[in-house]
Amino acid sequence: MATKLSVYSLSLLPSPFVDSSSLSLPRFPSPIVPSLPLHFATRCTFRARFPLTTSRISRRSLTPSLAVMFPDNPVLSDVCASGITTVIAFACLRFWGEFGKRGIFDQKLVRKLVHVSVGPVFMLCWPLFSSGLRGAVLASLVPGGNIIRTLLLGLGVYHDEGTIKSMSRYGDRRELLKGPLYYALAITLSCAFYWRTSPIAIAVICNLCAGDGMADIVGRRLGTEKLPYNRNKSVAGSIAMAAAGFLASVGYMYYFASFGYIEDSGGMILRFLIVSTVAALVESIPISSEIDDNLTVPLTSALVGTLVF
Repeated sequence: MATKLSVYSLSLLPSPFVDSSSLSLPRFPSPIVPSLPLHFATRCTFRARFPLTTSRISRRSLTPSLAVMFPDNPVLSDVCASGITTVIAFACLRFWGEFGKRGIFDQKLVRKLVHVSVGPVFMLCWPLFSSGLRGAVLASLVPGGNIIRTLLLGLGVYHDEGTIKSMSRYGDRRELLKGPLYYALAITLSCAFYWRTSPIAIAVICNLCAGDGMADIVGRRLGTEKLPYNRNKSVAGSIAMAAAGFLASVGYMYYFASFGYIEDSGGMILRFLIVSTVAALVESIPISSEIDDNLTVPLTSALVGTLVF
Protein backbone atom coordinates (compact mmCIF):
# COMPACT_ATOMS: atom_id res chain seq x y z
CA MET A 1 0.00 0.00 0.00
CA ALA A 2 2.86 2.41 0.90
CA THR A 3 4.52 1.78 -2.46
CA LYS A 4 1.40 2.61 -4.40
CA LEU A 5 0.79 5.75 -2.37
CA SER A 6 4.35 7.01 -2.80
CA VAL A 7 4.38 6.39 -6.55
CA TYR A 8 0.99 7.98 -6.94
CA SER A 9 2.03 10.92 -4.79
CA LEU A 10 5.11 11.42 -6.93
CA SER A 11 2.88 11.60 -9.98
CA LEU A 12 1.09 14.58 -8.43
CA LEU A 13 4.25 16.70 -8.30
CA PRO A 14 4.37 19.49 -10.90
CA SER A 15 7.10 18.98 -13.48
CA PRO A 16 9.40 21.85 -14.42
CA PHE A 17 8.77 20.94 -18.07
CA VAL A 18 4.97 21.02 -17.86
CA ASP A 19 2.72 23.99 -17.23
CA SER A 20 1.18 23.27 -13.86
CA SER A 21 -1.83 25.48 -14.64
CA SER A 22 -2.84 23.09 -17.41
CA LEU A 23 -2.88 20.09 -15.08
CA SER A 24 -6.25 18.76 -14.13
CA LEU A 25 -5.96 16.79 -10.93
CA PRO A 26 -8.52 14.06 -10.26
CA ARG A 27 -10.92 14.43 -7.41
CA PHE A 28 -10.79 11.82 -4.68
CA PRO A 29 -13.82 10.51 -2.90
CA SER A 30 -11.93 10.71 0.39
CA PRO A 31 -9.79 13.65 1.68
CA ILE A 32 -7.26 11.35 3.30
CA VAL A 33 -5.12 10.46 0.28
CA PRO A 34 -4.47 13.95 -1.14
CA SER A 35 -3.68 15.26 2.31
CA LEU A 36 -1.09 12.52 2.95
CA PRO A 37 2.37 14.20 3.02
CA LEU A 38 4.69 13.10 0.25
CA HIS A 39 7.71 12.72 2.54
CA PHE A 40 5.76 10.43 4.87
CA ALA A 41 4.81 8.10 2.02
CA THR A 42 8.30 7.91 0.62
CA ARG A 43 9.83 7.35 4.06
CA CYS A 44 7.46 4.50 4.76
CA THR A 45 8.40 2.90 1.46
CA PHE A 46 12.18 3.28 1.21
CA ARG A 47 13.67 3.56 4.70
CA ALA A 48 13.87 -0.17 5.44
CA ARG A 49 15.23 -1.11 2.03
CA PHE A 50 17.67 1.70 1.37
CA PRO A 51 19.25 3.02 4.58
CA LEU A 52 20.67 6.47 3.97
CA THR A 53 23.22 6.49 6.78
CA THR A 54 26.65 4.86 6.68
CA SER A 55 27.89 2.47 9.34
CA ARG A 56 29.63 3.74 12.46
CA ILE A 57 32.86 2.10 11.41
CA SER A 58 32.81 3.76 7.98
CA ARG A 59 32.20 7.20 9.48
CA ARG A 60 34.91 6.63 12.07
CA SER A 61 37.51 5.58 9.48
CA LEU A 62 36.85 8.76 7.48
CA THR A 63 36.93 11.13 10.46
CA PRO A 64 40.20 13.09 10.80
CA SER A 65 42.21 12.27 13.88
CA LEU A 66 42.02 14.73 16.74
CA ALA A 67 45.83 14.72 16.90
CA VAL A 68 46.43 15.57 13.23
CA MET A 69 48.52 18.73 13.10
CA PHE A 70 47.18 20.20 9.83
CA PRO A 71 43.62 18.95 9.17
CA ASP A 72 43.30 21.14 6.06
CA ASN A 73 46.51 19.74 4.56
CA PRO A 74 46.68 16.00 5.36
CA VAL A 75 49.71 15.38 3.13
CA LEU A 76 51.83 17.96 4.96
CA SER A 77 50.45 16.70 8.26
CA ASP A 78 51.48 13.10 7.49
CA VAL A 79 54.95 14.16 6.39
CA CYS A 80 55.44 16.13 9.63
CA ALA A 81 54.03 13.24 11.66
CA SER A 82 56.47 10.85 9.99
CA GLY A 83 59.37 13.15 10.84
CA ILE A 84 58.30 13.56 14.46
CA THR A 85 57.77 9.81 14.88
CA THR A 86 61.19 9.08 13.38
CA VAL A 87 62.86 11.47 15.83
CA ILE A 88 61.01 9.91 18.78
CA ALA A 89 61.84 6.34 17.72
CA PHE A 90 65.49 7.22 17.11
CA ALA A 91 65.69 9.00 20.49
CA CYS A 92 64.30 5.89 22.18
CA LEU A 93 66.90 3.68 20.51
CA ARG A 94 69.68 6.16 21.27
CA PHE A 95 68.59 6.38 24.90
CA TRP A 96 68.94 2.64 25.49
CA GLY A 97 72.02 2.56 23.28
CA GLU A 98 73.79 4.92 25.68
CA PHE A 99 72.88 2.61 28.56
CA GLY A 100 74.38 -0.31 26.68
CA LYS A 101 77.52 1.59 25.69
CA ARG A 102 78.21 2.85 29.22
CA GLY A 103 77.43 -0.48 30.86
CA ILE A 104 74.88 1.06 33.25
CA PHE A 105 72.61 -1.97 32.94
CA ASP A 106 73.35 -5.54 32.02
CA GLN A 107 73.51 -5.95 28.26
CA LYS A 108 70.73 -8.55 28.18
CA LEU A 109 68.48 -6.29 30.26
CA VAL A 110 69.15 -3.32 27.97
CA ARG A 111 68.31 -5.46 24.96
CA LYS A 112 64.95 -6.43 26.45
CA LEU A 113 64.19 -2.86 27.50
CA VAL A 114 64.64 -1.87 23.86
CA HIS A 115 62.41 -4.81 22.93
CA VAL A 116 59.67 -3.71 25.35
CA SER A 117 59.68 0.02 24.61
CA VAL A 118 60.29 0.68 20.90
CA GLY A 119 57.09 -0.81 19.49
CA PRO A 120 54.69 0.70 22.06
CA VAL A 121 56.37 4.13 21.78
CA PHE A 122 55.89 3.93 18.01
CA MET A 123 52.19 3.08 18.44
CA LEU A 124 51.71 6.12 20.68
CA CYS A 125 52.46 8.28 17.62
CA TRP A 126 49.84 6.70 15.34
CA PRO A 127 47.12 9.31 16.08
CA LEU A 128 49.40 11.95 14.53
CA PHE A 129 48.74 10.45 11.10
CA SER A 130 45.65 10.78 8.93
CA SER A 131 43.24 7.93 8.37
CA GLY A 132 43.51 5.74 5.32
CA LEU A 133 46.27 4.20 3.25
CA ARG A 134 48.58 7.21 3.08
CA GLY A 135 48.76 7.55 6.85
CA ALA A 136 49.41 3.83 7.29
CA VAL A 137 52.16 3.78 4.64
CA LEU A 138 53.95 6.87 5.94
CA ALA A 139 53.76 5.58 9.50
CA SER A 140 55.16 2.19 8.47
CA LEU A 141 58.15 3.90 6.85
CA VAL A 142 59.47 4.68 10.34
CA PRO A 143 60.08 1.05 11.40
CA GLY A 144 60.80 0.33 7.73
CA GLY A 145 63.77 2.65 8.01
CA ASN A 146 64.89 0.68 11.04
CA ILE A 147 64.84 -2.46 8.91
CA ILE A 148 67.38 -0.88 6.56
CA ARG A 149 69.44 0.35 9.50
CA THR A 150 69.43 -3.11 11.08
CA LEU A 151 70.53 -4.70 7.82
CA LEU A 152 73.39 -2.22 7.39
CA LEU A 153 74.57 -2.80 10.97
CA GLY A 154 74.24 -6.57 10.70
CA LEU A 155 76.11 -6.70 7.41
CA GLY A 156 78.88 -4.49 8.76
CA VAL A 157 78.30 -1.63 6.30
CA TYR A 158 78.63 0.76 9.22
CA HIS A 159 79.29 0.33 12.93
CA ASP A 160 77.43 1.63 15.98
CA GLU A 161 78.65 -0.04 19.15
CA GLY A 162 75.87 1.24 21.39
CA THR A 163 73.08 0.08 19.06
CA ILE A 164 74.69 -3.31 18.47
CA LYS A 165 75.05 -3.93 22.19
CA SER A 166 71.50 -2.82 22.92
CA MET A 167 70.01 -5.09 20.24
CA SER A 168 72.17 -8.23 20.48
CA ARG A 169 72.73 -10.90 23.13
CA TYR A 170 76.49 -11.24 22.85
CA GLY A 171 77.55 -8.07 21.04
CA ASP A 172 77.87 -9.77 17.64
CA ARG A 173 76.55 -7.60 14.81
CA ARG A 174 75.36 -10.70 12.89
CA GLU A 175 72.74 -11.31 15.57
CA LEU A 176 70.87 -8.28 14.24
CA LEU A 177 70.05 -10.18 11.06
CA LYS A 178 67.77 -12.54 12.99
CA GLY A 179 65.67 -11.50 16.01
CA PRO A 180 66.00 -7.69 15.70
CA LEU A 181 65.28 -7.88 11.97
CA TYR A 182 62.16 -10.03 12.53
CA TYR A 183 61.09 -7.59 15.25
CA ALA A 184 61.26 -4.59 12.89
CA LEU A 185 59.55 -6.53 10.09
CA ALA A 186 56.64 -7.57 12.33
CA ILE A 187 55.99 -4.00 13.50
CA THR A 188 56.26 -2.59 9.96
CA LEU A 189 53.86 -5.12 8.45
CA SER A 190 51.38 -4.80 11.31
CA CYS A 191 51.30 -1.05 10.81
CA ALA A 192 51.00 -1.20 7.02
CA PHE A 193 48.41 -3.99 6.74
CA TYR A 194 46.28 -3.65 9.89
CA TRP A 195 46.81 -0.04 11.00
CA ARG A 196 45.14 1.54 14.01
CA THR A 197 41.53 0.54 13.24
CA SER A 198 42.31 -3.15 13.71
CA PRO A 199 42.76 -4.83 17.10
CA ILE A 200 45.05 -7.33 15.37
CA ALA A 201 47.77 -4.69 15.05
CA ILE A 202 47.47 -4.00 18.78
CA ALA A 203 47.64 -7.70 19.64
CA VAL A 204 50.66 -8.38 17.42
CA ILE A 205 52.78 -5.46 18.62
CA CYS A 206 51.83 -5.70 22.32
CA ASN A 207 52.46 -9.45 22.54
CA LEU A 208 55.72 -9.14 20.60
CA CYS A 209 57.05 -6.17 22.57
CA ALA A 210 55.53 -6.05 26.05
CA GLY A 211 54.71 -9.76 26.28
CA ASP A 212 57.87 -11.37 24.92
CA GLY A 213 60.10 -8.73 26.51
CA MET A 214 58.67 -9.12 30.00
CA ALA A 215 58.81 -12.92 29.70
CA ASP A 216 62.59 -12.76 29.52
CA ILE A 217 62.99 -10.05 32.19
CA VAL A 218 60.75 -11.80 34.73
CA GLY A 219 61.90 -15.29 33.78
CA ARG A 220 65.56 -14.49 34.46
CA ARG A 221 64.80 -13.16 37.93
CA LEU A 222 61.88 -15.26 39.16
CA GLY A 223 61.98 -18.26 36.87
CA THR A 224 63.19 -20.92 39.27
CA GLU A 225 60.37 -23.30 38.37
CA LYS A 226 60.84 -24.54 34.81
CA LEU A 227 58.18 -25.77 32.43
CA PRO A 228 58.02 -29.60 32.26
CA TYR A 229 58.09 -29.61 28.44
CA ASN A 230 60.78 -26.93 28.03
CA ARG A 231 63.51 -26.55 30.63
CA ASN A 232 64.67 -23.31 28.99
CA LYS A 233 61.40 -21.58 29.84
CA SER A 234 59.89 -20.85 33.25
CA VAL A 235 56.37 -20.74 34.60
CA ALA A 236 56.89 -17.18 35.85
CA GLY A 237 58.14 -16.04 32.45
CA SER A 238 55.18 -17.52 30.58
CA ILE A 239 52.69 -15.99 33.02
CA ALA A 240 54.45 -12.63 32.76
CA MET A 241 54.29 -12.78 28.97
CA ALA A 242 50.56 -13.51 28.86
CA ALA A 243 49.82 -10.86 31.51
CA ALA A 244 52.02 -8.13 30.00
CA GLY A 245 50.80 -8.72 26.45
CA PHE A 246 47.19 -8.74 27.59
CA LEU A 247 47.42 -5.63 29.78
CA ALA A 248 49.30 -3.69 27.10
CA SER A 249 46.69 -4.71 24.51
CA VAL A 250 43.82 -3.55 26.71
CA GLY A 251 45.64 -0.30 27.44
CA TYR A 252 46.09 0.45 23.75
CA MET A 253 42.50 -0.59 23.05
CA TYR A 254 41.32 2.20 25.36
CA TYR A 255 43.95 4.56 23.94
CA PHE A 256 42.79 4.11 20.35
CA ALA A 257 39.13 4.02 21.40
CA SER A 258 39.57 7.50 22.89
CA PHE A 259 40.33 8.72 19.35
CA GLY A 260 37.42 6.77 17.87
CA TYR A 261 39.48 4.29 15.88
CA ILE A 262 38.06 1.16 17.52
CA GLU A 263 35.34 0.34 20.03
CA ASP A 264 36.24 -0.79 23.52
CA SER A 265 34.11 -3.63 24.86
CA GLY A 266 34.20 -6.55 27.22
CA GLY A 267 34.13 -8.93 24.28
CA MET A 268 37.26 -7.38 22.80
CA ILE A 269 39.03 -7.61 26.16
CA LEU A 270 38.25 -11.34 26.27
CA ARG A 271 39.59 -11.77 22.74
CA PHE A 272 42.83 -10.01 23.67
CA LEU A 273 43.16 -12.43 26.60
CA ILE A 274 42.77 -15.40 24.23
CA VAL A 275 45.39 -14.07 21.81
CA SER A 276 47.91 -13.29 24.56
CA THR A 277 47.42 -16.68 26.21
CA VAL A 278 47.92 -18.60 22.96
CA ALA A 279 50.96 -16.48 22.06
CA ALA A 280 52.51 -17.22 25.47
CA LEU A 281 51.86 -20.94 25.01
CA VAL A 282 53.49 -20.94 21.56
CA GLU A 283 56.45 -18.96 22.89
CA SER A 284 56.96 -21.56 25.63
CA ILE A 285 57.33 -24.57 23.34
CA PRO A 286 60.86 -25.60 22.23
CA ILE A 287 60.27 -24.93 18.54
CA SER A 288 59.74 -21.23 19.27
CA SER A 289 63.29 -20.94 20.60
CA GLU A 290 64.72 -22.78 17.61
CA ILE A 291 62.96 -20.65 15.00
CA ASP A 292 62.99 -17.32 16.89
CA ASP A 293 60.18 -16.04 19.08
CA ASN A 294 60.34 -12.67 17.32
CA LEU A 295 58.91 -14.56 14.37
CA THR A 296 56.59 -17.09 16.02
CA VAL A 297 54.93 -14.67 18.47
CA PRO A 298 53.73 -12.10 15.89
CA LEU A 299 52.67 -14.83 13.47
CA THR A 300 50.67 -16.56 16.19
CA SER A 301 49.11 -13.29 17.35
CA ALA A 302 48.11 -12.37 13.80
CA LEU A 303 46.65 -15.82 13.08
CA VAL A 304 44.69 -16.13 16.33
CA GLY A 305 43.64 -12.47 16.09
CA THR A 306 42.26 -13.09 12.61
CA LEU A 307 40.18 -15.97 13.98
CA VAL A 308 38.77 -14.25 17.06
CA PHE A 309 38.36 -10.59 16.01
